[in-house]
Amino acid sequence: MKEKTIVCISCYYKGYDFMDEMHQLGNKVILITSENFKDKNWPWFAISEVYYMQELEPSVWNLDHLIEGFSFLLRTHKIDAVIALDDYDVEKAALVRETFRIPGMGQTTHRYFRDKLAMRQMAKDSGIDAPQFSSIFNDEKVNEFADQNPAPWVLKPRSEASATGIVKIKSKEELWPAIEKLGAERHKFLLESFKPGDVFHVDSLMYNKEILFTSASQYLSPPMEISHEGGVFRTKTLPLYSEEYRALEKANSNILKSFGLVNGVSHTEFIRSKENGKWYFLETSSRVGGAHIPDLVEASTGINLWREWARIEDALLKNTKYEIKKSTGFAAGLIVALGKEKVPNYEKFHCDEVEKFLQLDYHIGIVYKSDSKEKIQEKLDEAALIITQEYLNILPPKTKPSS
Repeated sequence: MKEKTIVCISCYYKGYDFMDEMHQLGNKVILITSENFKDKNWPWFAISEVYYMQELEPSVWNLDHLIEGFSFLLRTHKIDAVIALDDYDVEKAALVRETFRIPGMGQTTHRYFRDKLAMRQMAKDSGIDAPQFSSIFNDEKVNEFADQNPAPWVLKPRSEASATGIVKIKSKEELWPAIEKLGAERHKFLLESFKPGDVFHVDSLMYNKEILFTSASQYLSPPMEISHEGGVFRTKTLPLYSEEYRALEKANSNILKSFGLVNGVSHTEFIRSKENGKWYFLETSSRVGGAHIPDLVEASTGINLWREWARIEDALLKNTKYEIKKSTGFAAGLIVALGKEKVPNYEKFHCDEVEKFLQLDYHIGIVYKSDSKEKIQEKLDEAALIITQEYLNILPPKTKPSS
């Protein structure tokens, strides 16, 4: 089968398995990344060429320079696909595809997987339950929303990843100063009702509009809480055929089909309201979940989301059939926290349920696997206690998250 040329765009260090798999499948991989990631441990054996972009601010490039550079690249290369490896790169890749007429998700569809206001509007138009929301372009509309929907609310960036930049507002007196503080950036935010509850995430693989794989999990520490207060990040998989799993599987299917995802991978989040027990859509994305969620999914199912995504893209490019192997059904858990030491000592955490210790500078990271969901919860609780008492280092959140 003829070699295909794939350009991977990433303003963050990730996608090692994707590029490795693409290389193993007989393709040429070109990487475009931020120049401050030159020294990272990229899979250099799999990368034919690499080009670096200067960051104007974290994860932000000069898009005119990106397009200009890509035009020079096209003079000597036939590019078959452009892949966004990070959430922040989805719009970059869509712009490149649109400009040079390369197949794949364009700028209209990409907004449903990147712009939270577009997500909310599409969910509303599709009859999908989501928190009440409003754009904040118009003063009168903001006042109407605040009068009709009781506080608290969250002022939320439309295009940030995870819970970065979200501000919780408790009253109308706090609302207008918060909006005015945004200045010329006001149009980049939306206002939304705050719904306390349990947050869940669903990770899927899609091929020719069909969802072939779904893993559902529950955050034990809400991402918004971790982003704002620091602390211990935990998530655990849900048993297949449990009531929660079935509800999430159905809700996730409605989202992906309504939003127009045709092929690839997705990470979607939902909240179960403490007030009424209803499921509400929070956000979705057309990329692999961050915060080492792929390690959690692989421990539970045996499915590596990065590698399967590469296999899907390869099958599409070469017009061959894609088949996914049967997944396993283990219970799995993940815990990650900022640590005081560059290389953590994992001696206190050794047990039969450890699937792997994550090798992360200044972080504690553990993936657990077991036949018992109760055992997973027990190990996550034990580890959280030890980390909090002996290892945890709480610092202000970074400008750019690793999700």
